[in-house]
Amino acid sequence: MADLTTEFLGIKSPNPFWLASAPPTDKEYNVRRAFEAGWGGVVWKTLGAEGPPVVNVNGPRYGAIWGADRRLLGLNNIELITDRPLQTNLEEITRVKKDYPDRAVIVSIMVPCEEQAWKDILPQVEATGADGIELNFGCPHGMAERGMGSAVGQVPEYIQMVTEWCKKYYSKPVIVKLTPNITDIRNPARAANAGNADAVSLINTINSITSVDLDSMAPEPTIGGKGTHGGYCGPAVKPIALNMVAEIARDPQTHGLPISAIGGVTTWRDAAEFMALGAGNVQVCTAAMTYGFNVVKEMISGLSTWMDEKGYTSTQDFIGMAVPNVTDWQYLDLNYVTKAKISQDDCIKCGRCYAACEDTSHQAIAMSEDRVFTVKDDECVACNLCVNVCPVENCITMVEVPAGQIDERTGEVVSGDYANWTTHPNNPSATAAE
Repeated sequence: MADLTTEFLGIKSPNPFWLASAPPTDKEYNVRRAFEAGWGGVVWKTLGAEGPPVVNVNGPRYGAIWGADRRLLGLNNIELITDRPLQTNLEEITRVKKDYPDRAVIVSIMVPCEEQAWKDILPQVEATGADGIELNFGCPHGMAERGMGSAVGQVPEYIQMVTEWCKKYYSKPVIVKLTPNITDIRNPARAANAGNADAVSLINTINSITSVDLDSMAPEPTIGGKGTHGGYCGPAVKPIALNMVAEIARDPQTHGLPISAIGGVTTWRDAAEFMALGAGNVQVCTAAMTYGFNVVKEMISGLSTWMDEKGYTSTQDFIGMAVPNVTDWQYLDLNYVTKAKISQDDCIKCGRCYAACEDTSHQAIAMSEDRVFTVKDDECVACNLCVNVCPVENCITMVEVPAGQIDERTGEVVSGDYANWTTHPNNPSATAAE
């Protein structure tokens, strides 16, 4: 059996699945239930400084985007950091860590961008026995308007400055949580690295409005007739998160900087993809809020089974394996050619591939009078739009075209399975050969 035990920044946990800083980690009750369900670690919901209390809205806090089957694709939240007293959280963290020494307990923190504020709270957090801290530089709403959260995370100089304060006043690992609400994720990651951060975590939520109530003419969720922007998370943000994780993993200036990946992790496969792109572990929120804490059991089982099938005995065996294969567009092989192939045995004759290709692509699919759909090899440019719109999985596939040989005297193809395509003027292979 594969061993899912992970060691991230020297912090051991029985598996790479941590709960992200969010409502599921707001109190001792939740965290204990999470650990009993099997989660390898938690990042405690963000603590703030002592002082004026944080007050959340008492109306709806979430907006949502659903798929056609009512599956939750994206969640928008306008909730702030913890509204519970700092001392209460500290006492609960202490008890939980004492009772679960084999689980990772990280404390998320957000205080004003002043050295004294960090100097005051860090010793209190360290006294809990927690394994490390996560600096919340990502919240796009509420706290950002107060000069914290993404307001700090969007300024690399602030990231480096606060990280240096934390390394000065705190002896355990410091993880910097990055905001995706920025043009180039590499810059804040470089700043965190320059400040001697032990790791970065990403992505935090994306600034968003998910919908508008067309009766009240206000964004949803609506509070007393008004709405606001919030943080977007869930399966819909995974592609954005994957790209940002990969950018940091392959950047020479942050190469080797440990990464805790966040953003739409719902299944074991999602986790494996992030880890293949360089993440040492993953953090989960929306999946737990959608399906409950027991969803981690499926993640653990699925990842373990896949690792067994691949012959991986440890997560270290595949972490970062995909990073060398991430490149810039200019380095892609323009001589690599594929063609769409339709399985007539699987085709249900719905015509979606034909409509998509005929109206919006390259008119490369033919339809007979009896609705048999075939690919015109000489017109197909391998965009794979047909694959993506087909409702039958694997009915349409992309098949690599073997390179043909061209007679230099006549320019004619003398071998190859796709003779017409090999000499087509749009084929870069043919152009190169000519």
